[in-house]
Amino acid sequence: MAEERVGQVVFEAEEIAAAVRRLARAIAADASGEPLLLVGVLKGALFFVADLARALPPSLDVRVDYVAAASYGDSHRSSGQVRLLKDTSQSVEGKQVVLVEDIVENGWTLQYLSGLFQARRPASLRSCTLLDKPYHRRTEVAPTYVGLRVPDAFIVGYGLDYQEKYRHLPYLAKIAPCASGETRGRPGNKEA
Repeated sequence: MAEERVGQVVFEAEEIAAAVRRLARAIAADASGEPLLLVGVLKGALFFVADLARALPPSLDVRVDYVAAASYGDSHRSSGQVRLLKDTSQSVEGKQVVLVEDIVENGWTLQYLSGLFQARRPASLRSCTLLDKPYHRRTEVAPTYVGLRVPDAFIVGYGLDYQEKYRHLPYLAKIAPCASGETRGRPGNKEA
């Protein structure tokens, strides 16, 4: 059986960088000079969080932390039941928090994390996603900041993977189907 391969490029590295700079300007404007805690959702948001933090003004007090959540288990489809695999290393109470996702598709992860963090009494809680893929949204969640809207296709690169491959690509591309005509594994991206 033939392997999947990277197909059509959806966003070049320069387009991603422009979206990151635009998001950083919006977040900085809303931060009002107060310290800011970016909480990236691993693994997909790793590169995005790093680039976003570097795009924020040097005068802004920016801290970075990470969480890891999963809803797939051993399945290829999201169960909708999100589990926290790694929590932040610091308290979010009284802080301006921005949850940073690579992609919001079904919305379950963002909904779960928003509820979890809101209960911890941050000074403010906003969310930022590089990619919005609303075609299969299962919740009413709406990210505060959205970088780019992607087509209804399986996207890889810039942190997004297919079976742990392609995260390192500096651009975003569709995954091309294997010889059977289907992409093996999950039908969408992995955000719950």
